[in-house]
Amino acid sequence: MWSISPTQLANAVCDGYALDRGTALTLNEIADDDIPELLAGTDRIRRHFKGNRASLCSIVSAKSGRCPEDCAFCSQSVHHNAAVPAYPLMSNEEIATHFNAASAYPIDRFGIVTSGKGIRNAREMQRLCGTIQTLATRSDGIAVCASLGVLSEGQAAALKKSGLTGYHHNLESSRRFFPRLCSTHEFDERVRTVRIAKECGFTVCCGGIFGVGETAEDRVDMALLLRELAVDSIPLNFLVPIPGTKLAQSAPLEPLEILKIIALCRYMLPDKDIRVCGGRERNLRDLQCLVFSAGANGIMLGNYLTTAGRAPEDDLQLLSDLGLEPLRS
Repeated sequence: MWSISPTQLANAVCDGYALDRGTALTLNEIADDDIPELLAGTDRIRRHFKGNRASLCSIVSAKSGRCPEDCAFCSQSVHHNAAVPAYPLMSNEEIATHFNAASAYPIDRFGIVTSGKGIRNAREMQRLCGTIQTLATRSDGIAVCASLGVLSEGQAAALKKSGLTGYHHNLESSRRFFPRLCSTHEFDERVRTVRIAKECGFTVCCGGIFGVGETAEDRVDMALLLRELAVDSIPLNFLVPIPGTKLAQSAPLEPLEILKIIALCRYMLPDKDIRVCGGRERNLRDLQCLVFSAGANGIMLGNYLTTAGRAPEDDLQLLSDLGLEPLRS
């Protein structure tokens, strides 16, 4: 039984109230019949903190496959038998071509993503810094970001000097659940990289993946840690089971459950950028338009790492139909 309605809770959040763990868990248990009121609350919080503009990002998979880590959901792991392209680090020119194509759309962030635990080759790091420097000089208002795995303080400083403005590194789930997703590195390595990126002055993008067997407690605990780490942007991914991976037989989340997850994050992290990324099209189907009512203020345009997105024009039409304006217009 609710002692406070979602509408009252949304008003309290807009006034500065921070959800505690118990309230967040109760919010997670809201009945499907109450979802309309839940979304009315998240829409109010989103508009209060983020206005009516949408942040759009795009990525390039600059190095694919052959990853030594065993993340259960990932098709790029050498521990799996998934059909995924494998290629070394792209050249400066190849990455620039992808950047130029993406910048034709009103994105405000462009991310360079590489497979693997981290960049362990000094020559690769040098090349990446050169590429970032090239893009940063002609970005025209687009923030250049990267997702390169674990970082050392020295690597972070070099990337910052080259012109990188944002760093992405997911926690994936709660500390308790993470060992069920990965056994080849520790959760604290991920936390350490997030702290290094924050201390270096990057805009930090850090979130996780849902539908991998986690519980409501795991979702809430990850959000609480993201709040503690003071990350700037939270990407929410929803499992697309890929043949050959450990989670290939996982049942997909229901669309209404996904909307509740997005809403939970907006109630718990009201002033952060919340962007819906991988699995949006496949899992939400015709309810994609509701991600913004559920509290998201950003989406990823175009393709993901190893799965296809939909045509950017379709997403731009969606924003227009909803009366939302791209952040970079």
